[in-house]
Amino acid sequence: MKLPGTFVPGSKQVNVIIETPKGSGNKYTFDPETQLFKLTKILPQGLMFPLHFGFIPGTKGDDGDPLDILVLMDEPSYPGNLIECKVLGVIEAEQTENDGNTMRNDRIIAAAVESHRYKAFDDLKDLDKYLLEEIINFFINYNEMSNKKFKPIGNKGKATAIRLIKKQMTDG
Repeated sequence: MKLPGTFVPGSKQVNVIIETPKGSGNKYTFDPETQLFKLTKILPQGLMFPLHFGFIPGTKGDDGDPLDILVLMDEPSYPGNLIECKVLGVIEAEQTENDGNTMRNDRIIAAAVESHRYKAFDDLKDLDKYLLEEIINFFINYNEMSNKKFKPIGNKGKATAIRLIKKQMTDG
């Protein structure tokens, strides 16, 4: 399976591959070797992904994986869906691993282009502050379960997020 490029041709929109749907207590991760989505974690009861969680193909973050992205969308999605998204912003964060190493592990926030509910959103400031706090708290708790630390260091808008994506592109 050939993954799409980072940006939708002829636009400023990004391609996103959904790994874990909103509301899921199962964490799925794309395995490039098998070209399948592998169950990598089951969350404790009551903890679930607040938005659709995926990755931006053709990018590589400081952790060695494609950039993480959370997608606002009206309806459910499934692992493996390709969603064209407009970037809204980024939650900048540091993540400390079990071995004590700390690295940047930012979370891009985007809205599905085809969304009716979120089509008017253009920047992170359009997002409800409570939802943004919920997303941040999810990642703090999610990482805590694996004895890691997720430390938010700032929330930035669309321009910063797009610069980050372009900086981390591996597909030219």
